[in-house]
Formats: sequence, C-alpha cells, structure tokens
Amino acid sequence: MTMSDPQVWTLIGVFAAAILGGFSIVITSLSRVIRAEVGGLRSEITGEIGTLRGELTGEIGGLRGEIGGLHARLDTLEKRFDHLDRDVQSITDRLWRERDS
Repeated sequence: MTMSDPQVWTLIGVFAAAILGGFSIVITSLSRVIRAEVGGLRSEITGEIGTLRGELTGEIGGLRGEIGGLHARLDTLEKRFDHLDRDVQSITDRLWRERDS
C-alpha cells in the first residue's frame, strides 16, 4: 500500500494532534492531583499548627501559674526574713545593752 505525500502529512498531523492531546490530558490531570494533594497537606499543616498553638498556650498558662506560685512563696520567704531580721536585731540589741551595763 503506497501513500501519497498529502496522506503521509495528514497521518503525521493526526498522530501529532493525538500525542499533544494526550499530553494535555495527562498534564491537566497531574496538575489537578498536585493541587488536591497540596491543598490536603496545607489543611493538615494548618491543623497541626493550630494544635501546637493550643498546646503551647496551655503550657505557657501553666508556667504562668507556677511563676505566680513561686512569687507567692518568695513573698512569704521575704516576710519570714523580715521577721528573722527583726528578731536577730532585737537579740543583738539586748546583747549590746547587757555588755554595756
């Protein structure tokens, strides 16, 4: 079977159009799949970041509570030291008065 030049060029054009059409369909499908996967990944990451944000907020709140407790303890110790300082001062005053007498 022999073909003329116009028939050969027609077949070349049909095959080229089919190949380009196939590439277009594959590229379009692949692009949609990639977009869907990136969107899913974005949602997962956003959810994880939200979870981490909540956990960190809770931990920071706990640390603030502990710092408040430590502050209260330091205030108590400061009052005790003030009383101890006053008691030591009165003992020292007595000892000096007894020595001077």
